[in-house]
Amino acid sequence: MQDNDFIDDMAHFDRERIPERVVHAKGAGAFGYFEVTKDITQYTAAKVFSKIGKKTSIAVRFSQVAGEAGYPDTVRDPRGFAVKFYTDDGIWDLVGNNTPIFFIRDPILFPSFIHTQKRNPVTHLKDFDAFWDFMSLRPETVHQFTYLFGDRGIPASYRHMNGYGSHTFKFVNSDSKPIYCKFHYKTDLGVKNLDPDSAQQIAGSDPDFLIRDLYNAIAEGNYPSWTMYIQVMTFDEATQVSFNPFDLTKVWPHAEFPLIEVGKLVLNQNPSSYFAEVEQLSFEPSNFVPGIEPSPDKMLQGRLFSYGDTSRYRLGPNYNQLPVNSPFRADTPKNYQRDGANTVETQGGAPNYHPNSFCGPEVDPRALKLQPKFNASGDVYRYDSGDEDNYSQARILYTKVFDDAARKRFVNNVADHCSRSAQFIQDRVVSVFSKVDADLGSQLKSALDKRRDNVSSLLPKNIKFL
Repeated sequence: MQDNDFIDDMAHFDRERIPERVVHAKGAGAFGYFEVTKDITQYTAAKVFSKIGKKTSIAVRFSQVAGEAGYPDTVRDPRGFAVKFYTDDGIWDLVGNNTPIFFIRDPILFPSFIHTQKRNPVTHLKDFDAFWDFMSLRPETVHQFTYLFGDRGIPASYRHMNGYGSHTFKFVNSDSKPIYCKFHYKTDLGVKNLDPDSAQQIAGSDPDFLIRDLYNAIAEGNYPSWTMYIQVMTFDEATQVSFNPFDLTKVWPHAEFPLIEVGKLVLNQNPSSYFAEVEQLSFEPSNFVPGIEPSPDKMLQGRLFSYGDTSRYRLGPNYNQLPVNSPFRADTPKNYQRDGANTVETQGGAPNYHPNSFCGPEVDPRALKLQPKFNASGDVYRYDSGDEDNYSQARILYTKVFDDAARKRFVNNVADHCSRSAQFIQDRVVSVFSKVDADLGSQLKSALDKRRDNVSSLLPKNIKFL
């Protein structure tokens, strides 16, 4: 005990781990750049889009939603696709998934929903009853579940999946004119997915398959890239469309709001330290830059608080001073926050109060100019939005986008998973999917009945005991 080197090593070792993310715990990260290829300055004054050819450094983190840090990469789960832009105006975080939609439209349900995807607090096992109970009691989830249990539910690699900002955002141009927008990034390598049997085999042989694939591809010079697109919708159009444009369970039909090309995302650099540059990488949907703002999207509004709060818990109050989170392309950040754990930037002798007479920071006048006022009227009250057109877009996805083979695979995927839940929950799941499509409900009921009659089908196959 008198060996100080031993004490120092052990004391550091005892503190090497930090809390993992509550969701998106396991992921892969890489760095690269975004390059503008088309002019969209008519929609936004954000400097990141200021001219064709402009390049902005980015960090990207891919992840799975529900699993813990050691979970297999090839489970059926949405994948996070978060992009940090190190812009001339500071950090812009575009935090999304590989799906254009989400399970719920009201953020008050988010903790409950995530609890159903995590482990049962008593058994510490994945809970199939909770998973399908919540889904069948909140049919707003059916669109995302149709997407999740379709072919794109298990990406073959992070390089071969699309990304989406998912939420509705607001652009503001140099004339302070606002417009609503959505972000899409389409993989230039083409979408590839795994069938369940292949995914299960990979999970057993290489549970870190997706992380390894991304790292090796970049190390070998095979840099993955995505083409970024936007959709735009005027304020007048938002009041006239047949659906709620701020509902995260809905897509904007491309026929009405076509994709507009913006630029390229390219990843050409691996992290030099996973812990420093991926585990400590922090994203906040509230990190906007002048020319980009939030919309009335309720799920986005809920996330504006949650992400920064979880970063304070995981990384401490000065997480934005960590190099990977610092806006290194802009001037040194100036604010009135001081001290706290892991303080790096002291801001010299600048005052820590406002207003002051000693040249402390003021609001950027450009940001004030590009923040137009908006009207708010009507009564405010708590209401349940659970019955707001839950089935029409899921019906289009199942009947128009899926082909016959994809529909058959979808039924089998749902039946394999749902058959592990209680009978009354299975019946309710069939009822929900029957409202999407009557034939789908009939096929699902038949598939569940067969699995119930053959319980052995629920057990792993070809197990050998020694």
